[in-house]
Amino acid sequence: MSKTERERLVELLRERSFERKRVVLASGRESDFFIDCKQTALTAEGHFLLGALMFDALDGLPRCDAVAGVELGGCPLASAVSLTSFVRGRPLPALYVRKEAKDHGSKRLIEGDRALVPGMAVVMLEDVITTGGSTLKAVDKITAAGARVVGVVAIVDRLEGGAEAIRQAGLPVVSICTRRDFIPDT
Repeated sequence: MSKTERERLVELLRERSFERKRVVLASGRESDFFIDCKQTALTAEGHFLLGALMFDALDGLPRCDAVAGVELGGCPLASAVSLTSFVRGRPLPALYVRKEAKDHGSKRLIEGDRALVPGMAVVMLEDVITTGGSTLKAVDKITAAGARVVGVVAIVDRLEGGAEAIRQAGLPVVSICTRRDFIPDT
């Protein structure tokens, strides 16, 4: 029996991205494990699998007109989904949401902003959800640019309250994996 795309992705994440070690996360929380999804997303196979699985996950959310990723982890995800969307006949532009506006050149906060139109439906793509704080900040930036975020797709939900916080903000969340794919409940 051949592996499903999700099974292969989890295998790659375990091999390339998951580590048992003490770290301080972007949320400020301390954890005994770390998942650096970029280590998987930036491989050819990982990019392909994430594009396919995250594009398929869009079916569980309201229809969107674009996908957005927060720098740095979400940018390859947005590109992978955008490419997959074109190949599958439903082209979706990718947007990159900066944490801070550039201080030179265009001074943009959102790259790909020429694709934005008022009221455009956007899905945020996340690598890992912990508290949901960075996702909600990015949602605010997209909203301020005139679009409306209709949902979130994440590679991994750490099951630490982030998905619930995002849902409480009125946004549906679809996760491809959870902490349980890497650390079984005991």
